[in-house]
Amino acid sequence: MDADITLIVDGVPRPVTVDTRTTLLDALRERLGVTSPKKGCDHGQCGACTVLLDGRRTLACLALAVAHNGHEVTTADGLARGGELHPVQQAFLDHDGLQCGYCTPGQVCSAVGMLDELGSGWASAVTPHGSEPRLDHDEVAERMSGNLCRCGAYVGIVAAVTSAGVTSAGEQR
Repeated sequence: MDADITLIVDGVPRPVTVDTRTTLLDALRERLGVTSPKKGCDHGQCGACTVLLDGRRTLACLALAVAHNGHEVTTADGLARGGELHPVQQAFLDHDGLQCGYCTPGQVCSAVGMLDELGSGWASAVTPHGSEPRLDHDEVAERMSGNLCRCGAYVGIVAAVTSAGVTSAGEQR
């Protein structure tokens, strides 16, 4: 069965007709031509398809498009504003947080989402019990662990996320 939905992709309402079984990732890539989120494993294990769905990081390959009719989907392409890169995007460039670039859009979206989570005080598995999470190597590595990089650019990715977090917060969290 087909359904007519509208996804607000990178700030632009995009009407689309999809089969009700279509994932958000397939709707974006195959129906709307939005190629920033990548299809890696198609099982929610690699993070290449990570987008921000209503501001929260989401694996687009695991979300049904019809469940998100009218929702805001931000891809890595939609993070830049007014010709200026988002601070996370700039940090990835500054700290060599990419090699082949395939995983980079998902890494960037995940980093933006995790920095928001950290800023909201959400604990992770490595946050000491009863304390506020801090932007350090262990927190970034834990929070980004759902995004895989086949090239092994993790050192640059952690440095980029840490730098972007410090820059956006004005001080280390």
